[in-house]
Amino acid sequence: MATKKPEWQAPKPKKSVMQWLLDSDPSIRWQVMRDLTGEPDEVVAAERSRVASEGWGARLLDLQRQDGTWGDDTSTRKWESTLHTLLLLRDMGLDPTSERARMAVGLVRDKFTWGPEFGDAPFFEGEAEPCINGGVLELGSYFGETRDRLLDRLLGEQLVDGGWNCEAERGSVRSSFHTTICVLEGLLEYEKAKGPTAAVTDARVRAQEYLMERRMFRRLSSGEVIKDRKRPPVQGRDWTRFSFPTTWHYDVLRGLDYLRSAGVEPDERVAEAVGLVAKRRHQNGRWPLHDPHPDPVHLDMEGGRGKPSRWNTLRALRVLDWYSAQG
Repeated sequence: MATKKPEWQAPKPKKSVMQWLLDSDPSIRWQVMRDLTGEPDEVVAAERSRVASEGWGARLLDLQRQDGTWGDDTSTRKWESTLHTLLLLRDMGLDPTSERARMAVGLVRDKFTWGPEFGDAPFFEGEAEPCINGGVLELGSYFGETRDRLLDRLLGEQLVDGGWNCEAERGSVRSSFHTTICVLEGLLEYEKAKGPTAAVTDARVRAQEYLMERRMFRRLSSGEVIKDRKRPPVQGRDWTRFSFPTTWHYDVLRGLDYLRSAGVEPDERVAEAVGLVAKRRHQNGRWPLHDPHPDPVHLDMEGGRGKPSRWNTLRALRVLDWYSAQG
């Protein structure tokens, strides 16, 4: 059973760090205004609207092919590039009602299929693996292309321990942090778009408990830190090193930022994980980009491994604020 979280307050970020975050791309700036500086809604909305026409968001939209996909299907598989690029545009906060978003999503909806292996199912119908379908549900919900059949499939695939695993179809009965966070984000986006339902809320709560019972990064059986066996080329690393874009990969910061977004009240089970996030801050007040994931996104936003990361700094600061603000 959850207990009260320990008293702890995050130190305020340096003014120079806040200015560094604001002196950035619109996709960063509007979220800083919303989550950290408390700007009026109309100011935030005006800044957010620039994601479609300036900077990183506009560059990604410009890379879409006429068949609705990203990638060339040679160096990278089109479905991977398309899924991860759309997820990044969602993380950037591309306004789903903007003209450019509607055009891009319309091309994906009308032209992309998962191929003969999946009966040429349209993109927003999803395919077979819940780690992929969680992202598809998130995108469909965010961009107004929700498919309830996909939701029902994901709800039916939840495992007894509360999470999901792409290996379940091959006999696994234990959940995966990677798959679970992908589905959780999809279910949360569905509820934001359609409103809460008992079935979806119950599934989310069970999966949140799966993460929190394991302190966000430890084995339930032994308490040892879980090593990531799926993450090349740094196999055996743990989830206390943070990267962005996250694509399908779990780490502690992603898990905590999900809980924040879902309005979960923190308790002592997340205290250690929050402390690890705080310890990753460098003396200059910024968080670095640790091990960038190799998944295809086709946009270098922050200069590579070890460089100061605005994305990690933004996400870490709002997680620390979330933890400190709850009584």
